[in-house]
Amino acid sequence: MTAEETVWTGRYIVAKRRGRWEYAARARNIGAAVILAVEDDRILLVEQFRVPLGRRCLEMPAGLVGDGVAGESIEASAARELEEETGWRAGRIEIVGEFASSPGLVSETFTLVRAHGLTQIDAGGGIEGEEIVVHRVPLAAVSAFVAAKRAEGVAIDVKLLALPGLVTISLP
Repeated sequence: MTAEETVWTGRYIVAKRRGRWEYAARARNIGAAVILAVEDDRILLVEQFRVPLGRRCLEMPAGLVGDGVAGESIEASAARELEEETGWRAGRIEIVGEFASSPGLVSETFTLVRAHGLTQIDAGGGIEGEEIVVHRVPLAAVSAFVAAKRAEGVAIDVKLLALPGLVTISLP
């Protein structure tokens, strides 16, 4: 295998090259947790402005593992991020698995977790400057909700494809 070369290093992103292939990586090898939070047949989704897209994006709650907390576990990071972003506390966090977000462009992976035993403790909204809008959407209405957000010009995170009924694809 060809040696990996660091082309440019920023505070959060590293541009790398291996042979002719160029890709991005997170600085400090930090990972991410994405939280599937469903309670009473309603899912918690968040909407926030994403600079790379230049518009708001509808997503599952998520955050960096160990962001500012050295040695923090995936479960603890996910629980912390869920509370910060949505105002809901999980009684238990279950790891579902690790997934690659865009393997042709970035080396980043994320760990999908499932939050169980949710209790609302405040309004959420993230930390200062994030301006996160929290949506608690009935599972039966997710498809229509996502379609309405898309019609408003809101970007839709690809991870929402995991939600039941969002996309129907007929295979031969």
